[in-house]
Amino acid sequence: MKKISTGTSSFESLITEDFIYVDKTKIIYDLVNKRDSLYFLSRPRRFGKTLLISTLKALFEGKRELFKGLWIDSSDYTWESYPVIALDFSTLSSSTPE
Repeated sequence: MKKISTGTSSFESLITEDFIYVDKTKIIYDLVNKRDSLYFLSRPRRFGKTLLISTLKALFEGKRELFKGLWIDSSDYTWESYPVIALDFSTLSSSTPE
């Protein structure tokens, strides 16, 4: 039986450690293939923004093995590898806005 994650926001960890993952790769595929649009993702805390970015990072790095059994694996996605820069501001600490 798969485990339920309560604090993991890494797509790779969810998949490799056999946690439950709700497959949203069809939506991600549509988001990625709509090249003429810009997206601003604003959601409250704990709504999966970091997990979405982590999933996009794995997708753009061409880590197809992580997507086995998910919708996008059987789609016509090209699985090219792209350089990815991911910044995690949750690890920063400061006492002033400066």
